[in-house]
Amino acid sequence: MSNHDGFLARCGLVALSWIAQDCALCGASGGHEPLCTACAENLPALPEHCPRCALPSPRGSVCGNCLASPPHFDGTQALWLYEFPCDRLVQALKYRAWLALAPFFGNKLASRPLPPIDLVVPMPLYPDRLAQRGFNQAVEIARVFAKRSRLRLAPRGARRAKDTTAQTELPYEERTRNVRGAFACDLELSGMSIAVVDDVMTTGASLNELARVLKRAGAARVENLVIARSVLR
Repeated sequence: MSNHDGFLARCGLVALSWIAQDCALCGASGGHEPLCTACAENLPALPEHCPRCALPSPRGSVCGNCLASPPHFDGTQALWLYEFPCDRLVQALKYRAWLALAPFFGNKLASRPLPPIDLVVPMPLYPDRLAQRGFNQAVEIARVFAKRSRLRLAPRGARRAKDTTAQTELPYEERTRNVRGAFACDLELSGMSIAVVDDVMTTGASLNELARVLKRAGAARVENLVIARSVLR
């Protein structure tokens, strides 16, 4: 059985491989983590990238797109590229409820150098989608990250104001329009620095719209903290 097939089989068992402490990718003992040290260290790293949107950029400078059309968010930190096997890990948490991965992701985010943060806000799900899935993966990751970083968490700091078509079902050019007006924030955020936690950043449309709403609520700075960044090849 290939590593790929073995991973999918183990994901089908959801938490069983976590109880057995087997690495999700190679099957070796992972100790107290869902991945062994070797597999964790070999997840696909980001190349030099724009500090604002995390897309590849020479020498880590702000990219041309962000200079020409600055997004509402001020920075983005991503742990890995959204490529195999990282994409399968994210999907295992999101769609297979393999919740052992949330602490793994949250702790990895907390291990990175971070700018000053006043409040952690997870990317919200629409209530119907939350009820269907049973959990919000961004909230589960954010709980661990906030606790490890000793930061205040607002699990309902933002909410979905309308049910939108899933971004993955739309062409890239339609995603910005799809999420316009999708979020609301009832908090007073005047002068605060906000960390928004999400699993994957693809076009950045949802994160940009949420940042716009948080800025309207008074936030001075919005930093995206994501597990993986999708990069078109």
